[in-house]
Amino acid sequence: MELVSLLSRMSFYLPIRHRQSCTRVAVLPSSDFFISTVERLCDRVQSSTLLEDRRDAVRALKSLSKKYCLEVGSQAMEILISVLQTDRNDTEIVGYAVETLTNVMCNEPYEEEDEPPRALPEDLGIQFTEMFIKDPENISLLLSLLEEYDFHVRWPTVKLITTLLINKGKAIQEIILTSPMGVSKMMDLLSDSREIIRNDGLLLLIQLTRSNTNIQKIVAFENAFERLLDIIAEEGNSNGGIVVEDCLLLLLNLLKNNSSNQNFFKEGSFINRLPAYFELEPADQSPQGGWSAQKVTNIHLMLQLVRTLVSPNGPQQQTMACQKAVFQCGLLEKLCNILMASGVPADVLTETINTVSEVIRGNQGNQEYFASVLAPSNPPRPAIVVLLMSMVNEKQPFVLRCAVLYCFESFLYKNELGQSQIISTLLPTTAEVNTITAGQLLCGGLFSSDPLSTWFAAVALMHAVFDNAKQKEQLLRVQLATSLGNPPVSLLQQCSNILAQGAKLQTRVGLLMLLSEWLSNCPAAVNHFLSNNANIPFLISQVSASEGDEMELIVQSLCAFLLGICILYNSEQVEGFAKHDLRNIIEKRIGLEQFTDKLLQVSKHEAYSRAAKKPQLNIQQTSDILFDHQFTKLFKQLENEVIRAISPGSDEENEAEKKKQVALEQHESIVEQYKGIIREQDSQLNIVRGELSELQNKHKECNTKVEELGRQIQQLKDQNALLKAQRTGSIPVSSPKENGISVTQLTMDLDAKTLQVKENEQEIEKLKAELTKALGTASSHDHGQVNAMVNDSSSPNMSGDQFSVEDLNRKLECKEEEVKLYKNKYESMSKQLVQLREQMTSGDLQEDKHSLTQRVSELEFNLTAAEIEKKRAVDNEICAQDKLKAVIEEKAALEEKVKKFEKDMAELEIELEEVKASATEGKKDQEDLLILLAEHESKLKTYRDRLKELGEKVEDDLDDDDDDLDGDDDED
Repeated sequence: MELVSLLSRMSFYLPIRHRQSCTRVAVLPSSDFFISTVERLCDRVQSSTLLEDRRDAVRALKSLSKKYCLEVGSQAMEILISVLQTDRNDTEIVGYAVETLTNVMCNEPYEEEDEPPRALPEDLGIQFTEMFIKDPENISLLLSLLEEYDFHVRWPTVKLITTLLINKGKAIQEIILTSPMGVSKMMDLLSDSREIIRNDGLLLLIQLTRSNTNIQKIVAFENAFERLLDIIAEEGNSNGGIVVEDCLLLLLNLLKNNSSNQNFFKEGSFINRLPAYFELEPADQSPQGGWSAQKVTNIHLMLQLVRTLVSPNGPQQQTMACQKAVFQCGLLEKLCNILMASGVPADVLTETINTVSEVIRGNQGNQEYFASVLAPSNPPRPAIVVLLMSMVNEKQPFVLRCAVLYCFESFLYKNELGQSQIISTLLPTTAEVNTITAGQLLCGGLFSSDPLSTWFAAVALMHAVFDNAKQKEQLLRVQLATSLGNPPVSLLQQCSNILAQGAKLQTRVGLLMLLSEWLSNCPAAVNHFLSNNANIPFLISQVSASEGDEMELIVQSLCAFLLGICILYNSEQVEGFAKHDLRNIIEKRIGLEQFTDKLLQVSKHEAYSRAAKKPQLNIQQTSDILFDHQFTKLFKQLENEVIRAISPGSDEENEAEKKKQVALEQHESIVEQYKGIIREQDSQLNIVRGELSELQNKHKECNTKVEELGRQIQQLKDQNALLKAQRTGSIPVSSPKENGISVTQLTMDLDAKTLQVKENEQEIEKLKAELTKALGTASSHDHGQVNAMVNDSSSPNMSGDQFSVEDLNRKLECKEEEVKLYKNKYESMSKQLVQLREQMTSGDLQEDKHSLTQRVSELEFNLTAAEIEKKRAVDNEICAQDKLKAVIEEKAALEEKVKKFEKDMAELEIELEEVKASATEGKKDQEDLLILLAEHESKLKTYRDRLKELGEKVEDDLDDDDDDLDGDDDED
């Protein structure tokens, strides 16, 4: 109805002669009308000057684009791209144009109830996509539209880019990689507050990151891990909806087969956020509660995420680091809780077991933790025992049983302690009556009537002794009670008996794989197997049989392999079954060619190739289960050795070859020994070089330190001088030199002035004494005499006395003035001295002086130590150079010895080749001689026949002829 009303409105813009027909078409439109309408709408978009007219035309094209995508795409694509460029400011017309392009490039067929679907090419959307991306600027245009916040622009643009990626993902990825900030603009969609845009942005990023390592790295470094885990937490973790599933799919895209992102995920501590995802609520553990389909899907995806981090196919060092992080953050504990919980769906339980298997595989710490996990039963049982009970129970789902076997194999992988613990449960000294052990379950499954249980138990027991000779010998001690009154038989013999009874295919294959691994590299087990006279005839009968289908041929091939192992690891201790005896039996009863053909049938089988790819069983049908991954490794390792062990050859040639081989091995061991010495010398040389470089670095550091300490001492000396100058800064001075006068010098000057003042005071006292004496003499005369003396001016004595008194008074005044001057100077200098002493006794100056003195002492000590260290480094460097020189000389001598031994070994190899060539030539000469003798005998017979025909008498005593020939040979 929208299209009809829109076309009615558009008829206003059509010519007058078409308006009435357009109205009729709106009532009952035809296909031809719509096709012509597309043309007119395209013209309207191109020619109309009003934005409203162009907008209505584009809206009409959008309505037609779903059903008539071929016509709209072929005619309007360039026009719509032009609209995106020219009418960018109008969000409504841009939104219509983007939606139209999305409808055109979408490959989903348009269906209506009243009309049959149109016959269109299946790859129509891909063809339009190729047209669109011919110009890479179109993709850049769409990326720029992502910056628009308007919903009617951003959301259709996200859907269009997603459609383009679905159609031509690789090409779009290359264009986006070359576009500046292209990936960043898409990552901004995850931060959009409108959930519909954020959710469609997730779908866009899922398509963008598919199978492109570079884009995956860029997205990861745009903080994708933290954003996605935040969204998962906001949506409710495993209880969330489809959004959580999309986030997990995007995380899987970023991590799968991308070791860089896996390492970034681990280093960013994002593994620590995963345990919260596996929290089980009480309702999840209730048998009546049930899990929603969405929760099962979410748990599956998160388990796949964990398996991606710890995959055995990844780099070993990184896998071990992730396994360690999974254990430390408590994730392994959460997974084990799911294993032991009730009410968990079977498919979730199966995937959890597979995840735990890869978390513990090859990691000793995780394996020890898993061995300590107990099931919540009464009494508590180890989780391994509970899992083995499920594996040997034929009522359990097949996929679950395969997962338990994989978990058991992973627990024993590179775990000798775990292997010994499992084997110990089979030994009679450790068996307990009231406790179900792993050994009891494996023995019960091994002799079960269910062929799958037997196969699973045999493979599990094979992994318990895999590449462990000690446990293989321990397993020989296991004795089984078959029936009352009969003596117990060994486990090895019971397996052979069941094999000889002609059990089902999978039972026989499982037992043959177990026996092959058990006997390989274990002569004691081979002797035990050969001690039963019925075992070798059974194997010979199986290998020599020519009838049977393809599966029987597999059993015959495995019997041939087991027989070859009996020859390969034979210790020649069982009478009648030594190596040469078994080789003769094969030659006479089977034939070497037939034996080799039977042996090679194993590796040609499809099941062998499938099992050799990865350790986990990826089989959906029970009939397809045959070989184990570890057995394929064993077969590949021993196949050629078995063929060489049964190859024909005279004893003398074998002895000669053995001697040559022993000589070569001796020379090789000597060469290897010298190579080891050279490697050790190289390592020592590298160590000495490292020490030398370290000493040189220390030497440089010491020089730098000495220079630095010298600079610091000079700096402290300057600071000390500056502080001394500051202390004397209060004395009035006239020049910079006088400002630097020390306190000691001022004290000395003051003492000199004080001494001078004292001398002046003593002189004044002396003058005072003389004056007093003179005054006393004058007072002893009477007044008359004095007047007479005064009036008698001619008396020379009187005038002399008078002059001496005046002189004394003048001198006294001068001395008093000098005393005053010296007192003033003394008082001034005393004040300065007091002031300086106050400064000297102030706390700050004392602390500065003390700290500076202490720092100078410390630096002088460090300087002395640095000089000693420098001298020691120089001595060490000289010593290291001497060692280096000695090591280089020793290495050169060893290399000469190695060259000499290699030359001797080459000569021995040449000599061996010459011996082989001479032996071959002698054998050829013998064959030629036999041919000549045969021809001679045939000629003699021909001559006798002709003589008989001619009537001559000829003796038919061939023995005489032979004797004559022998006599001739002797004479020769």
